[in-house]
Amino acid sequence: MKSSLMNNYRMGGYLLIAIGLINLRYQTGDKGVVGRSLTIVIPGAILLASTWIPALAKKLETKATQAVSITLGLILIAYAVMN
Repeated sequence: MKSSLMNNYRMGGYLLIAIGLINLRYQTGDKGVVGRSLTIVIPGAILLASTWIPALAKKLETKATQAVSITLGLILIAYAVMN
């Protein structure tokens, strides 16, 4: 189960990075696009990196961290879609 949980976190991290980069590409020329895109990419990169650091990966397994991660991920995805 731990392996599939880490895979889910990794896919979520990849998703945020991809959405942020797509946002950057399709809004090229808009004022503030880099900041908005980095708001999405950076948390995704942090999430992805934390799955390979054993101490952080262990913390990702708690139910509270899972709930916070899902909530923040959904908020960032909604932010990316709406902006």
